[in-house]
Amino acid sequence: MSKHERWSRLLELLAAEGRLEVEDAATTLEVSPATIRRDLDELAEQQMLVRTRGGAIAHGVSYELPLRYKSSRHASEKQRIAAAVAELIGEGDVVGLNGGTTTTEVARALALRAGGSGGGRREPSDASAPSFTVVTNALNIAGELAVRPQIKIVVTGGVARPQTYELVGPLTVGVLNEVVLDVAVLGVDGVDPQLGVMTHQEDEASISRLFAERARRVIVVTDSSKMGRRAFARICGLDRIDVLVTDSALPSDMAARLTEAGIKVHTV
Repeated sequence: MSKHERWSRLLELLAAEGRLEVEDAATTLEVSPATIRRDLDELAEQQMLVRTRGGAIAHGVSYELPLRYKSSRHASEKQRIAAAVAELIGEGDVVGLNGGTTTTEVARALALRAGGSGGGRREPSDASAPSFTVVTNALNIAGELAVRPQIKIVVTGGVARPQTYELVGPLTVGVLNEVVLDVAVLGVDGVDPQLGVMTHQEDEASISRLFAERARRVIVVTDSSKMGRRAFARICGLDRIDVLVTDSALPSDMAARLTEAGIKVHTV
């Protein structure tokens, strides 16, 4: 297990339990206690946790893993989800993407499609038109797509959140209020049949809600581990969602409830 993988697992355990003991973590990860102590010391230096005698605790009750440590979780599922979403987007569409590991994979799938044979429901009006226009508040997505000549990239302004690389605030709102989207693809942290879709931070939720309001069609992308979970900040109700794309581990009762709410559910 590499250091990056160990750190990801340690932060996941900390997110789940709120506290880590060196000996327990060493047993779970099948490494030496000395290795765990070094990892915890280095993570504490990055302000990812607080070291205690014999272990570590999270900074607060609500703990959100930074994007760079979430990227390896459910990676194959997210890639399959992204490939399926790319096929649901028409050639020439204006696509809104919020931040997150799954929407990052969607951006990569769109880039591959734009550079390949493509497909889709309609062709651009002329050969010089971009395959897609992507509007995003995620700095990492913008960075990856900026070098793709087939994709027009529009980046919102705003204040960057280091956890997710997302831009938020009044400047972000100002740009989104001036655009119209064919489709918004939203990554979320929780999907609840009563409350709708949610994320950890209220400022990110408000921007994702605006993405949904500016779009003709809303696609929610998430692996099945988020289904039935709640997070702090509500984005929107299920009535605003047109399509949900997730992996095949989606419980059948949850799929039925989503379908009853008028959502087209795609599992991959």
